[in-house]
Amino acid sequence: MALKRKIRELQERREKVLKGGGDKAIEKQISMGKLTARERIIFLLDDDSFNEYDLFVEHEARDFDMDKKVLHGDGVVIGTGTIYGAPICIFAQDFTVAGGSLGLMHSRKITKIMDHALKMRMPLIGINDSGGARIQEGVNSLAGYGEIFFRNTLSSGVIPQISVILGPCAGGAVYSPALTDFVFVVDKISKMFITGPEVIKTVLGEEISMEDLGGAKVHSEITGNAHFYAESEVQCFEQIKELITYIPWNNSRKARAFKPNDPKKEYKIDNIVPDNPKQPYDVRNVIKAITDNSVFFEIQERWASNIIIGFGRMEGQTIGFVANQPLVLAGVLDVDSSDKAARFIRYCDAFNIPIVTFVDLPGYMPGADQEHAGVIRHGAKLLYAYSEATVPKLTVILRKAYGGGYIAMNSRHLRADFVFAWPGAEIAVMGPEGAANIIFRREIMGSDDPEKVRKQKVKEYKDKFANPYVAASKGYIDSVIEPQETRKILLHAIEVSQNKSSSGPKKKHGIPPF
Repeated sequence: MALKRKIRELQERREKVLKGGGDKAIEKQISMGKLTARERIIFLLDDDSFNEYDLFVEHEARDFDMDKKVLHGDGVVIGTGTIYGAPICIFAQDFTVAGGSLGLMHSRKITKIMDHALKMRMPLIGINDSGGARIQEGVNSLAGYGEIFFRNTLSSGVIPQISVILGPCAGGAVYSPALTDFVFVVDKISKMFITGPEVIKTVLGEEISMEDLGGAKVHSEITGNAHFYAESEVQCFEQIKELITYIPWNNSRKARAFKPNDPKKEYKIDNIVPDNPKQPYDVRNVIKAITDNSVFFEIQERWASNIIIGFGRMEGQTIGFVANQPLVLAGVLDVDSSDKAARFIRYCDAFNIPIVTFVDLPGYMPGADQEHAGVIRHGAKLLYAYSEATVPKLTVILRKAYGGGYIAMNSRHLRADFVFAWPGAEIAVMGPEGAANIIFRREIMGSDDPEKVRKQKVKEYKDKFANPYVAASKGYIDSVIEPQETRKILLHAIEVSQNKSSSGPKKKHGIPPF
């Protein structure tokens, strides 16, 4: 009888805690179009797989009448579960309990599951929905954030870390997502900013809405802080589950292999890239022409669209793709696209994912705006990332590869393992027109028909330099290939690179141009 009474007491305590901040708080959460913390976890994980820990943790604050307040679970839910049968560590802040504010015990629950994820080499998913630091707990709240940031850094490159912004994420809280690998946002729900609209109005006298300051569209299109944008929470969870299928569980493993499939027949690689070097096309179709089922899972689709990054599979194996996008700014490299590609390359390298690079660009973006924005420093990040990467690195030059852009896009000189070029590829210091105008300036200007001579010199330059055979004759390109051979040749290159061994000088770490 005593045991039954104890079990009944446990059930009553559990039921009370599972109500979070109470019925009214839950109703308010739902009225804002948001799921509750536990609903979010259940939607994301496999059915009946979630096991919650620290359910009965309470805060220990005593100032400002906090000793009179009961905060069930201290505003955060932590536990483990599975996605597609594989184990996951997860936490979700509960906005119904004190606005999900972070205090000492709240942070200890989060760091506990973070420590577990690192120790067990499991992915970590954090769902952020919080009003920020709990003011009543003072420096303890700040200490809590610092402990989280330290663990984010410790886990970086060891286990995948995924942040989901499903409510406000303000002040110091934003730096934990910024330290993780992938950030997901949802339209009209996600908010991220250092200082809120009220502070901006007080300090600067400017009025701005929370959405315009740090909404989902801002971070997926302007700042680049978000990697995935969704219209609803459920769509966001589907994106996370798809991402999980492409990445390994930790840095000592490879991503799960799937059943191989051929690309779809409608993606005919011979017909995608126009002969005219000035005519744009969608490079994503080139990627789809060689991936299994022609599936390409794009990352940061809305930001720095002049470069494309994302995952696909070839013969069932996850591959990371980096490609210039001729549809946007002719595929030039600039500040943002360099940052975007460099970060993705480093992620692939950390988690044993081979990298395929498709090249078609006129070089780096010219202009005072880019120079003043630090294109030298940002562009160097791309050089550093490719040079440092030790996973298999394969390059295909589709069309243009001019100047510093040729070097930066995983050239032989940055130790690409294999470099291939299509027959129409143009590899040179600059475009034929510009080069001819400089090299043959005197001849053109001194002739009776400058335009005719200029065209002749452009053709002469093209024939001599703007083709793949000069680079191939120097060994900078391994093979000039037909477009329809691309998938077969890349698959062979990936296969022979599987046991690649790479070593450099002994050092604590390099110093990239952050």
